[in-house]
Amino acid sequence: MQLTRLPHPSPTPDATRESLIADPGFGTVFTDHMVVIDYDEALGGWQTPVLGPRQPIPLDPAASVLHYAQEIFEGLKAYRHPDGALGLFRPEANAARFNASAERLAMPALPEELFLGAIRALLEVDGNWYPAVEGGSLYLRPFMIATEAFLGVRPAKKYKFIVIASPAGNYFKSGAKAVSIWISDYTRAAPGGTGAAKCGGNYAASLVPTGQAFAKGHDQVLFLDAVERKWIEELGGMNLFFVFADGTVITPPLTGTILPGITRNSLVTLLEEQGLTVSEAPYSIDQWREDAASGRLVEVMACGTAAVVTAVGKVAGHDGEFTIGAGGIGQTTAALREKLVGIQTGRIADTHGWVTRV
Repeated sequence: MQLTRLPHPSPTPDATRESLIADPGFGTVFTDHMVVIDYDEALGGWQTPVLGPRQPIPLDPAASVLHYAQEIFEGLKAYRHPDGALGLFRPEANAARFNASAERLAMPALPEELFLGAIRALLEVDGNWYPAVEGGSLYLRPFMIATEAFLGVRPAKKYKFIVIASPAGNYFKSGAKAVSIWISDYTRAAPGGTGAAKCGGNYAASLVPTGQAFAKGHDQVLFLDAVERKWIEELGGMNLFFVFADGTVITPPLTGTILPGITRNSLVTLLEEQGLTVSEAPYSIDQWREDAASGRLVEVMACGTAAVVTAVGKVAGHDGEFTIGAGGIGQTTAALREKLVGIQTGRIADTHGWVTRV
């Protein structure tokens, strides 16, 4: 990938950087650089990538992203391996999902080599921002916005693709081993909508229900389907798995209203390798409550790039609350998290070709 490199006039001093990455939390500390690739239909499409200082983005007040929300993003992590190298987990899958989101929002596809090359270039200059905190990683946020200045309702003809990086610690502020979730009165997506796309509008719509969950003392919000208001879909930012005493597992199906998680897809493979039978099938909130009470349901896992694999211990709503198992992390959840994180960090052999070393 050809790349224009711009010097950084004032990189973060070493001592300041070490202080920032000692306990970075999630999504509030950022590295020095970013990669920008402009798209201009009149100039033939994607232009030369530029690696330079992380800085504000100049935007015209009429930029399409500000009025019609043509915006998509991805999230993936780089992990430090025992030999000191950085590894990316299934970045090709992120590139493919990014382009699926772009298609849904009438945005141009980005060649995979540009997506992956931009991430590699950023890690080469900002790999020293890797946090020393246990369970830390470098979280990467590739995104695309429409930048053409106009007010007509049509797809834009100019875009910016940008990659930034953030040292990351624990996703959940509570640090709990098993999270508590609140059943929302709101819905996240409807059939035929943008639920399967990773676009900002989906997350903006989740902020009020997520805030309600936090206000009630819970870690995440649960969304039900928009039609019958009874089928489990996903959490505010994670997919769900239901583990039963008979060795079967259910995860809600990909029908266009939930995000096709890369961690979700990986867990299906790992669960089946452990001899469990995984079904992608509808599962209702009433059945969840009944199965938890009877003991048929023994574990519930939430999964996503940010939180990896997390146990769900308690579910609450206007009709009361119930607990899954003993309310903590179960054996299957713990084993899967250990296996997945082990592969991601290079401590366990990657037999699937999921890890790309940088």
